Amino acid sequence: MTLATDPDRDPGADDGVRRAPVRFDERSWHTYEPSVSPDGSAFAYIVDDGTGYPRAAQRSLSRDGVGELRWVRIPASGPVRKLVHSTDGRWLAVEIAPGGGEHHQVWVVTTSPDDDIAHRVGAVRTDSDPNRSSRAPSGTGRSFGTVSLVGWDTDWVLITATEPDGTAHALRVHPGTGSVMTLDVRVGGALIDSWKGATLLRVGPRGYQDMLLIRRPIDDPDSDAATMTPLLPNDPGSVTDAGYILDQGYDHPSLVFLGPPQDHQRDLDSVQALVISDFDAKYPRLLGVEVGVEGKRFRVLAERPDAGLDEFAVSNNQSTVAMLWNVRGRSELQILTLPDQTLHDPIPLPGEVGHHLSISAAGTLVALTVSSPQHSPLVHLVNTATGEVTAVSDDVVISGGPSTSLRPERVEFSARDGMPLSGWLYRANRHRSPDEDETPPPCLIYFHGGPEGETRPDYQFLFGPLVDAGITVFAPNVRGSSGSGRLFSHADDRYGRYAGIDDAADCAQFVCDNNIASPDSVYCGGRSYGGYLTLACLTFHPEVFAAGIAICGMSDLESFFRNTEPWIAVAAYTKYGHPESDRELLADLSPIHRISEVRAPLLVIHGAHDTNVPVSESQQIVNELRALGATAEMLMFDDEGHEIVKRANQQRLTAAVADWIRRHPSRSVAHPALPVRWSR
Repeated sequence: MTLATDPDRDPGADDGVRRAPVRFDERSWHTYEPSVSPDGSAFAYIVDDGTGYPRAAQRSLSRDGVGELRWVRIPASGPVRKLVHSTDGRWLAVEIAPGGGEHHQVWVVTTSPDDDIAHRVGAVRTDSDPNRSSRAPSGTGRSFGTVSLVGWDTDWVLITATEPDGTAHALRVHPGTGSVMTLDVRVGGALIDSWKGATLLRVGPRGYQDMLLIRRPIDDPDSDAATMTPLLPNDPGSVTDAGYILDQGYDHPSLVFLGPPQDHQRDLDSVQALVISDFDAKYPRLLGVEVGVEGKRFRVLAERPDAGLDEFAVSNNQSTVAMLWNVRGRSELQILTLPDQTLHDPIPLPGEVGHHLSISAAGTLVALTVSSPQHSPLVHLVNTATGEVTAVSDDVVISGGPSTSLRPERVEFSARDGMPLSGWLYRANRHRSPDEDETPPPCLIYFHGGPEGETRPDYQFLFGPLVDAGITVFAPNVRGSSGSGRLFSHADDRYGRYAGIDDAADCAQFVCDNNIASPDSVYCGGRSYGGYLTLACLTFHPEVFAAGIAICGMSDLESFFRNTEPWIAVAAYTKYGHPESDRELLADLSPIHRISEVRAPLLVIHGAHDTNVPVSESQQIVNELRALGATAEMLMFDDEGHEIVKRANQQRLTAAVADWIRRHPSRSVAHPALPVRWSR
């Protein structure tokens, strides 16, 4: 960790002034992203024990309980992002982010406790013709920029490998032989699933993603003869981003269209799939799709009028579908049985938010991550027959986090143009003496990333310590966020960004109008897009905020597009604008071009390995502000990327945020005007 702009001052350092403590839970383990072995005899998961990067681990399962933890050894350093068991349970594929950066790798290890040999897959582009399915040794060709893990197709691991120029290769790789089969090559493609000659491919930029079905003959999956079919009718602005190919054939009944005359007329050579899509709907729902030689058809298998489907998992025997619904920010787990398509009552979860579903082959066991504001993420096992939910506790006390008193309140209000907004309010623990007045505590308005992300009542390492230190946190979902319907998520696209920035100021107005904060003690902060929104707050609404904390935020949208990873840039055009056709818009929306408006002190925080939002985005705005004589400091973490994942670094970041707010206790009404300077 280095302090880039002021080596004599660490924003998280103790200056000897007596203040409310910033407390951290040193002993809790965070466990998440589970993968159940197909036979239900074991599971793997990611463990953050607080000593370094999150790691992969495996444990056995039996009637006697959970076995001892065994670490998965991989010859690469960085946080583990994802892991998936193979169809036969013999292999475990692991995605890792070296140094916390965006250039990910995929490794495959056996699940045997006596075998620690690891194979890296998809490390290089093959020299084969990218326009046809082929096999080639995995050790030839040019290096890929990043590789992401998708899943398995029998004993082949599925990956999306992206070249530095943004060209994405959908690949099947055999971990034993190193053979590679190319399923598709295109800019902006992402492999979703592949099974017995059928491939689901997601295409399109953020907010406009469609699904294609690519089919090859079942008896010759290496054939050049492939057909490509859009899975759903054209519906601009809809998103279809998750899918699963059903195993069917002459000995399998239809799972999507039931009974006569549909089953009698069914094309036995058709392909059926389940997908999550908000096609022709406000919220994402579960659709069943069938594509045959005579056409395609779909039907709704599960939907709710006021909630969206976050994710689903299908058992290998196709008897059970586990689903997680987003109901006003909170999660509900529900089971759908096939082929009768019965929706069962939701299974109560011991926490607010669930993620990362995994299911056994027979559908009897589901694993998922559950978290709450008071509790760090923890893997739970669910018996789908009885509804019993069991936490997987390690040999460390899992305590309630830094503040067990966190009780977020969901609040709803309107923006200046009438757009309904919402957010989660975490009220400060007060540390005043009886003779102190009733002045509201300082309030940090913290914006999530995305912008399609959503703040939900799950575990946030930053919020608890701030609340304990006497700082209220308000985490809003401004327009552009997910979770409030399809139109809301598109409301900040391109020229809608101005209204999204106004939403941020309206959040400040809301907390002041409701006596949650004093007008001179409102602060803004956020990460990624939230970091950009923080910088926009200080330049578009400089009179509103007492100070800002921007974590990995974009200061100049034009330089962001020039310097970010190409595959990230291509996907972001629809959200922010195109760097050529929308050049004037991007310039006008860039905080650095309004830098003369800044009145509030600014702290920026960044990971040195971040190539999503390059470090230069933080460096340039700090340098510009300091050249103007403004207050700006930068905290750099040398061992992090776009996300700050190490526990020690998270604690240092939290202490720096609390210290920054304490050092700037109120907004001055007599800010001296900075000299006007156009910094393009």
